[in-house]
Amino acid sequence: MHQGFAIMHNWDDFRYFLAVANCGSFSMAAKALGVNHSTVSRRIQVLEERHGVRLLDRTPTGYQMTEAGASIYDIVQTIQDNELKASRVLLGQDSRLEGNIKLTMPHDLFESCLAAPVKQFCHQHPAIELSLLVSHGLKNLANREADIAVRLTPNPPDYLVGTCITQMQHGIYAHTSQSHLKTTPIIVWGQEPELPEWALTHFHKPFIALRVDDLASMHRAVQAGFGVARMPCFFPDAVQAADVKRLPIELPRSDWGVWLLSHADLRNTARIQRCRQFLTTALTDLIPTFEGKHSRY
Repeated sequence: MHQGFAIMHNWDDFRYFLAVANCGSFSMAAKALGVNHSTVSRRIQVLEERHGVRLLDRTPTGYQMTEAGASIYDIVQTIQDNELKASRVLLGQDSRLEGNIKLTMPHDLFESCLAAPVKQFCHQHPAIELSLLVSHGLKNLANREADIAVRLTPNPPDYLVGTCITQMQHGIYAHTSQSHLKTTPIIVWGQEPELPEWALTHFHKPFIALRVDDLASMHRAVQAGFGVARMPCFFPDAVQAADVKRLPIELPRSDWGVWLLSHADLRNTARIQRCRQFLTTALTDLIPTFEGKHSRY
């Protein structure tokens, strides 16, 4: 009995080791685990002292595993993967319409299109507690960082099950005061190294005026008069800003789809099923918006 308790206790410390090994720093590991920096440091110290070995070395680029740490990494990762799988299997058999659901989606999609439907779901199911995750970066559904995801993607991961609601339409948007200029200022995504093809094809002497890393910021930049931008129609057409117009330039339909996804192990969880059904209806109602049918030219 005492030995079993010690093993359980040890595993919790190993979890801290795994987080630091994966994140490369105590601060990032603390953020991932939802604890403070000193807790991570203390738990790693306890683990190393208990076993009489050093598992992590501090380097100029972050913490790196020692030989001892590397020797147990795969074992600890497998234990965590199995623990998460066991949790998903049990959750997959939960027939109650109560409990927590972690729902993730891009913040611009929530703000422009889904805030009201999500509020309606919460009103209809007060026993279901919704945790909404809209920060930058994709949540890992395998690690239970989220239970349901609305993703804008061309290809979701194979381990997820779900539905492509529709393919997105993009449009080219400008401020209503935009007129024919000797040169055309273009707003592009931060990762685009040079002018995109649409700018070279449709505009006279285009040049990059601004780079952004966020759809809401791109729309706001157009509204502020920075220049012309290519955006998925759902955001500007849902916001309906009076000073932003879609230009009469037809673009081919995007290969990016609007996907509603969850982990395969959770397909029979009652509250997950109910939430997926609700979101499927809400997203289906928004298909004309995703397809650019409400644009103001």
